[in-house]
Amino acid sequence: MKLNELFDNVPEIEIRSLMADSRKKKPDSIFFCEKGMMFDGHRFVEQAIENGAKVIVHSEPLENIHPDITYIKVKNVNQVFNKVADAFYGYPSHKLRMFGVTGTNGKSSTACIIRDLMNRTGTPAGYIGTIAIEYGSVKLPPLLTTPDIDDLHGILHEMVDAGMQCCALEASSIGIDQGRIDSVDFDVVIFTNLTHDHLDYHGTMENYFLAKKKLFDRLKSDAVAITNVDDPYGMKIVADCPARLITYGIDGEADYKVTRYQLLKDKTVFTLNCRGTEYQLETNLVAKFNLYNLIAAIAALNMSGLGIPEIMDGIRKIKQIEGRVERIDCGQPFNIIVDFAHTPDGIEQLCRFGTAITPKGNRIIAITGSAGKRDTAKRPVFGELLDKYADMIILTEDDPRNEKPGDICNEIASGIKEKPYLIIEDRYQAIRQAIEIAEPDDTILILGKGDEKFIYREFGREPYEGDDVIAAEVLRKYRVFTEEDKYETE
Repeated sequence: MKLNELFDNVPEIEIRSLMADSRKKKPDSIFFCEKGMMFDGHRFVEQAIENGAKVIVHSEPLENIHPDITYIKVKNVNQVFNKVADAFYGYPSHKLRMFGVTGTNGKSSTACIIRDLMNRTGTPAGYIGTIAIEYGSVKLPPLLTTPDIDDLHGILHEMVDAGMQCCALEASSIGIDQGRIDSVDFDVVIFTNLTHDHLDYHGTMENYFLAKKKLFDRLKSDAVAITNVDDPYGMKIVADCPARLITYGIDGEADYKVTRYQLLKDKTVFTLNCRGTEYQLETNLVAKFNLYNLIAAIAALNMSGLGIPEIMDGIRKIKQIEGRVERIDCGQPFNIIVDFAHTPDGIEQLCRFGTAITPKGNRIIAITGSAGKRDTAKRPVFGELLDKYADMIILTEDDPRNEKPGDICNEIASGIKEKPYLIIEDRYQAIRQAIEIAEPDDTILILGKGDEKFIYREFGREPYEGDDVIAAEVLRKYRVFTEEDKYETE
């Protein structure tokens, strides 16, 4: 693409790529001097030029001016980056039906359910979020929950080329606040819930809420905003939203309302009232919070033209969402649930589910940690919740970054007053310990990492198999089950 197709009054220079990270080699590129949380792109212009930048888009004066480089000064680099990326990749979000999902918990599950149900009805759909980047036969490791501007539009462009017709995108509060999705053309946006998280970045719950509200405030008038009426922030977040408003819930009155439900260990049976019409439905998803995720997805698809009878079979057999209330079943006589829960609300919801499926007299064994350099205030709250619901607690590492895992575990333990707990810093060994002490009908909750294939340490990402893989591996390697459901160590 030529530069003069992207900007007015500029030379006719061939542009082959866009650059936001000056460390990456990108020949014939435009470098955008973005200001991030830690770094200011204006400081890295020389490195960007060394790595192939022909054009520099900046908002502040620059010290060195190269005669063979084109400089474009603008008021807002982020705003220009959004517009240029959208145009450079051929306006991909305008060619897809875009579903955005935001909220503290449930983003990944809801987005994956939309993707899965769309695919099952014959509409090729992609997904971008915390779990992965997926479309067609392509499955790539995740970037950020909401990727940076260049990455995001590039991925959407590849989806269009691959024949996708829609995409479900997780919209994180930080991604929204940093303007990563300002030029994405959303058709449907879902709000799941808002609870304590990311306060290390936002400072207050009000700021956290306002960051997410920006997504709804900017919707086009013919878009659809779907909100959870049972959440205290559910109606506040859509105040002044220009889009069509649709509600869902279980407790309050809503357009899509669950009137009756039965939560079982391996399925959920429920009645959905859809604006006056009742449907008897069954799904392999479990736990009440997943029921919320499912009806949000049903509302999104129904508002996009799919009839509920069309998706009923898919609802019964939704693809297992990796690392989200994932049941690990290798024939063992006790429950193992792996979940990404890493917020106070997420942990409490999983613990409540664990309580519901665990017979009286049996134990809930919970394994968790807390991320380093992230919202330390929630650590003792984790301890208080585990003290309330679990019978045995194992504290371990979870993305420690430059903190000592033992110190983080001790901060969590400060909230534990009554229940027994162990600190086993190595996550693999913590999972192994829980599995080795489990008895028939106990429930093991492995919380925090889900299916993530890495752990953040001081030096960066280190490969990790994922809690789901490790739990299955430990079961096969260290536990042998007899017909009488007795165990012996190999």
